[in-house]
Amino acid sequence: MKLEHRFTVPAPVPDVWAALLDPEKVAPCMPGATLTGVEDRTFTGTVKVKLGPVTLLYKGTGEFTSVDERVHAAVLKASGKDTRGNGTASATVSVALTAARDATAPGTEVSVVTDLNVTGRPAQLGRGLISEVSGRIIDEFAECLATRLAPAEAEEVTSPEPRPRLHAVPDEPIDLLDTAGAPVLKRVLPVAAGLLLLVLLVRRLRGRQR
Repeated sequence: MKLEHRFTVPAPVPDVWAALLDPEKVAPCMPGATLTGVEDRTFTGTVKVKLGPVTLLYKGTGEFTSVDERVHAAVLKASGKDTRGNGTASATVSVALTAARDATAPGTEVSVVTDLNVTGRPAQLGRGLISEVSGRIIDEFAECLATRLAPAEAEEVTSPEPRPRLHAVPDEPIDLLDTAGAPVLKRVLPVAAGLLLLVLLVRRLRGRQR
């Protein structure tokens, strides 16, 4: 499944580039994610996902397989598995940064292309719904990143201060159905109504046969 997203961060390209290559800066902006270790361009972590009454905990690894400083483009490969065996997820994420066209303020346009493969319970949501959910997650991620890289904090991004500590406590799980919101209802209600009508029709036919 291929997903494409674009968003703008109100910060210069070098600052956004440095942040995106730093898992410890990016992880806090990703809903449900907890970073557990970083070594060079490889990192480990967990992602909590809530799907109705079921909570899944994915444990996995990620690695920047390609980093091109000249054009500010990178490729990240990540994979994880639910600890209870309810499914797997793997993704190849290509990120490219370009200076925003608006010359009145420094900004960076971020292009994200994700080749996603999901198995198990989350895969039951279907391609369309997964696309909508991922879009909302990206929007939340972009808003968080923009806040962290706001002009007032720009000096903090490039200063040689100690790196922040890794998360000690896992984040709250991301609720896929809650994140989808109205789109889920638009799909579920017509199906539920159709099933209800079918049941009523069958009962009426059986009543006549008696």
